[in-house]
Amino acid sequence: MMAKPIAAPLALARLPSLRPAALSSLPAPPHSSPLRLLARTAPSPSPPGATARGSPAAAAASLLGVAAPAGCCCCLVLSLAGPASAAAETAALVGPSLQLAEPANALSLPTWVVHVSSVVEWITAMALVWQYGEVSGYESWKGLSWGMVPLLGGAFCACTWHFFYNSESLEVLVALQAALTVIGNATMCFAAFRIYRASEERRGKL
Repeated sequence: MMAKPIAAPLALARLPSLRPAALSSLPAPPHSSPLRLLARTAPSPSPPGATARGSPAAAAASLLGVAAPAGCCCCLVLSLAGPASAAAETAALVGPSLQLAEPANALSLPTWVVHVSSVVEWITAMALVWQYGEVSGYESWKGLSWGMVPLLGGAFCACTWHFFYNSESLEVLVALQAALTVIGNATMCFAAFRIYRASEERRGKL
């Protein structure tokens, strides 16, 4: 019962395989295309089980559906490695052009967050002081809000100078910031004195 299944593969194995050299010697028809000539000269498919015992190139060729005759290992490797190397070269050329080149004295993102949040907090404080003066009826508190304006101008000067990477042509902003800081401290001191005088007058009336 086991002789019949074994006899068929043995009979197939004895059949002579067509060689590419023998096929290439055959005369081509006058109107045959190059694709048909390649199909005729291509090697015959290997029998089952030959891929597992063959070279890695043959195994890869069988998985990819590509005919890989003996001696074509390097061709197959180059054909597979070609697209990968081209993609790597393209990424190396495009990558630096997409990166933003900044000087060494550029501010980092956390430093910018501190600068911007400080300006926003100062503007919020000015608005709250003004609102307190309107709700309480103490007009002297509105003067304190006005006294905070020069310091806000100094903050804008500093942020502008940093935005242009501390350019030497804009160093006048540094001097302007220093002047506005001195003026702002003086105006806030004067506004605080006015608030003190107003509170003393109200206390004397009581």
